[in-house]
Amino acid sequence: MTSSAPNSTPSVKSKFLAGLDSTALRHILDAAQVRRIAPQKDVTVSGGRPDHLFLLQAGRARFYKLTEPGSEVLLLWMVPGDIIGLVSVLANPPAYAASSKTVSECEFLVWDHGTIRRLAKAYPQLAENGLRLALHYLEMSMKRHVGIVTKSAESRLAEVLLHLATESGKVQPSGVEIDITNEHLSSLSDMSPFTASRLLSKWGRDGRLSKQRGRVTLRAPESLMVA
Repeated sequence: MTSSAPNSTPSVKSKFLAGLDSTALRHILDAAQVRRIAPQKDVTVSGGRPDHLFLLQAGRARFYKLTEPGSEVLLLWMVPGDIIGLVSVLANPPAYAASSKTVSECEFLVWDHGTIRRLAKAYPQLAENGLRLALHYLEMSMKRHVGIVTKSAESRLAEVLLHLATESGKVQPSGVEIDITNEHLSSLSDMSPFTASRLLSKWGRDGRLSKQRGRVTLRAPESLMVA
């Protein structure tokens, strides 16, 4: 893990920094540190003290809960612009409710608890943005729960793939590449790895996508809209 002073302009857009004028934005960014964290390293741990707020600038991270037997339930696939540790904006924050870990090498803007509290008081827009982000993540969770009850496994997996393609996919001549494993896809889609693998194999035979180790390439994303 390395740290350095940030630039005065963020490398990605984030809803957390929306609506702030240039002076406020410069002050907020100047108060942050840049941290680069290697792949498969903890960012936050469930039950831990919420000492920092992290804004993901580059890379991918996963946000998850561990079951009693020790299995991961993937809650969010974090992409640049997402926030980890939003609870630290509160004056007396509860412990981190879930864990997060880098998937690839990541770069974060990081504010400690005291700093982000002072900034939220100085710039109420920041606190409002934090509330809007919390509501956004809550809405995503509700949609996912409704999907489990009302949608087929095929529809859920197709929606997850299309969302990932939009948020973090890389456009290549062969299609839109998404770096993700079958295991993580199955968890995000709320199905067994066997079911996810079966559907991916079926779509591979149909020519909708191709699957390599840790990567899915959507050859015709629009074809999944009718899945």
